[in-house]
Amino acid sequence: MGEETGYASATPHGPESPEESGAARDARLGAAVERAQRGDEDAFSEVYRIVHPGLLGYLRGIVGEDAEDVASDAWLETARDLGRFRGDGAGFRAWTATIARHRALDHLRRVRSRPRSSRFEQDLSELPAAGDAAGEALDALSTERALALIAGLPRDQAEAVLLRVVVGLDGPSAARVLGKRPGAVRSAAHRGLNRLAKQLQGRGR
Repeated sequence: MGEETGYASATPHGPESPEESGAARDARLGAAVERAQRGDEDAFSEVYRIVHPGLLGYLRGIVGEDAEDVASDAWLETARDLGRFRGDGAGFRAWTATIARHRALDHLRRVRSRPRSSRFEQDLSELPAAGDAAGEALDALSTERALALIAGLPRDQAEAVLLRVVVGLDGPSAARVLGKRPGAVRSAAHRGLNRLAKQLQGRGR
């Protein structure tokens, strides 16, 4: 996941330094998850610090101002079922994103609402390289402004970009979260980032 480092300043995944690679971050997360499963409360706090910023950004893109409440529900479920999880750090982020997405969709059903537009459910496997126009555009933004612009995308493109850039999932993991084919997710992510780049160029960033 080293290709994602170009987005680090726009959408940080956690308290790690911008120089920390995706592989190093996932190794640190995986080790913390293992300790937390053995009952280490400090380790669970570390897991939370690493995962929560990206997860909250993803939820903000789906449920807006209710993201904190939905995130709390997702973390309660995560803590309850932690002992059932099997996998590495990257797998854990995908697992928590799936839990958060289910809680978000439950929330939206309860309030008889839907995320922005009804065009959300495609997939994504590969994003453009960090040096392209979309990557440079997102890199120039604050997290808050980046999330606001992503929220304005069609739903399929927005969730694809959120999972890849904000949560930091790889293509196959993001596709599993959405229950879609990787090729469709790839297409949605490319279209979304290209649209963001055009919007930012039109505004002069």
